[in-house]
Amino acid sequence: MTAKEFNFDDYAPSDMAKRAESAATKKANLSFLSLFMLAVLAGGFIALGAEFYTMVIFDSGLSVGLTKLIGGLTFSLGLVLVIIAGAELFTGNNLIVMGFASGIVTYKQLLKNWGVSYLGNFIGAVAIGLLVYISNIWTIGDYLLGAKALSIAASKVNLTFLEAFSRGILCNMLVCLAVWLCFSARSVVSKVAAIIFPITAFVASGFEHSIANMYFIPFGMLLKNNSKVLEAFKSIAPNSNLSNLNISGFLGNLIPVTLGNIIGGAILVGVVYWIIIVYPEKKAESSKDAS
Repeated sequence: MTAKEFNFDDYAPSDMAKRAESAATKKANLSFLSLFMLAVLAGGFIALGAEFYTMVIFDSGLSVGLTKLIGGLTFSLGLVLVIIAGAELFTGNNLIVMGFASGIVTYKQLLKNWGVSYLGNFIGAVAIGLLVYISNIWTIGDYLLGAKALSIAASKVNLTFLEAFSRGILCNMLVCLAVWLCFSARSVVSKVAAIIFPITAFVASGFEHSIANMYFIPFGMLLKNNSKVLEAFKSIAPNSNLSNLNISGFLGNLIPVTLGNIIGGAILVGVVYWIIIVYPEKKAESSKDAS
């Protein structure tokens, strides 16, 4: 074997772009069943990260900053499972746009992947929410865990369109940067390290992730009619408004957040890195072939 085969250095950006294009091709050519099942898993994985996040922060006596930091670290579980175990996450799959820009993925393949992964993510996230609800773990701490989950959901449905949209952009910039950084990694340890900081940053900053909200908001809707949860909720968020915590409020959050996620991930990460790295290389190859 050559020394090159024993190279433990992480991949350079030009190699990362090639790996991203290769991944885009594989994702675009998945069968409907494989794509759908992997998408359900991804939605479930993100929901597990969201549940873990809620469990860890609900009774924290630390400062707001440290609580958010710890919460962000725990939420990283979701993307770690998606990347390492293998799953199809809509927000991360926004990077397939790099394959589309290079002409190796068609717009039909792109839309199929995004549409099926989004639907599967929704089913997986809601399914985990239902399981968590049935488990009754939200009764922990005299229903304070449920109250915290309700508070999180209420805060999301009370965002304005512009707030949700801009936070969606910022969120998926960081999520897709985490996925992008994983293309530099050769080992599981490197991938986990690449994931933790961007995901912790988006969660701690309060940005909005469409798939996570598919868990947070429906779960809050399930809890809002429980009298004991409401009693505990009033003790931690007496001025919070629950009137928007319904289907209309859910869609009012999900639509702008999803649009923001697409812009943040597909355009501000995928297209930008394609223009910076891939386009100059393709242009140089075309000039070389022409000469």
